[in-house]
Amino acid sequence: MVSKMIDATTTPWVQVTAPGGGTGRIKIRSSGVKVYYGDKQALKGINLDIAENSVTALIGPSGCGKSTYLRCLNRMNDTIDRCRVEGTISLDGEDIYGRTIDTVQLRARVGMVFQKPNPFPKSIFDNVAYGPRIHGLARRIEDLEEIVQRSLERAGLWSEVKSRLLDPGTGLSGGQQQRLCIARAIAVNPEVILMDEPCSALDPIATAHIEELIDELRANYTIVIVTHNMQQAARVSQKTAFFHLGDLVEFNDTAEIFTNPRDDKTQGYITGRYG
Repeated sequence: MVSKMIDATTTPWVQVTAPGGGTGRIKIRSSGVKVYYGDKQALKGINLDIAENSVTALIGPSGCGKSTYLRCLNRMNDTIDRCRVEGTISLDGEDIYGRTIDTVQLRARVGMVFQKPNPFPKSIFDNVAYGPRIHGLARRIEDLEEIVQRSLERAGLWSEVKSRLLDPGTGLSGGQQQRLCIARAIAVNPEVILMDEPCSALDPIATAHIEELIDELRANYTIVIVTHNMQQAARVSQKTAFFHLGDLVEFNDTAEIFTNPRDDKTQGYITGRYG
């Protein structure tokens, strides 16, 4: 069950106010977002603006609420029993928790890449083609083939798999599987890509490939990434939000967060005093 309530007494707005990537246009606006799992409150009134065509990193200790917030952005929390969301999240000015919102279409617009690569038990081709098929994005097989190739190219995987598209996606290496999942996500022309620890199960070489890919993708997509790796946040993002115990403590240009944090909690986390 999802309820909506705007609480004017929640934390002040934390907005995109300084340059550092993106168009400056707000793509996602969160206002007074609170999340409860039963009686336990996981988020305590998050107010956050995310700019279009930028990478926003969410950092903080385990259990601080960053993944919970990420799942609010495409209503993945709807699938969790006893989860209740309050507040407003808008995508291009439209409340995504509104009664008329089709969550299937929302999740096509806001794709997601999970912590552990999760290719379908299908061929490489069918993994990428799955979304366009169910959303009716290709009328002819030639159109579908074009979408698959374009998506694999954007994910930096085409040259490695073009001669074995009928092989199972599960037979790829871990890094290749994660890029396949990214290709699968972008095949339905999303506007936003959510990434929940996308490199945590990968080796350093595969991680470097994913980070390079993220930097390339932000030209066409708005990306929000949860990471425990602060060096990764510094490398790939233009904006960083620091969460602690369900609160959004600080949000600013990534360079400012890591070199001149305004809050003692942020300073303590990035210097390793806790976390």
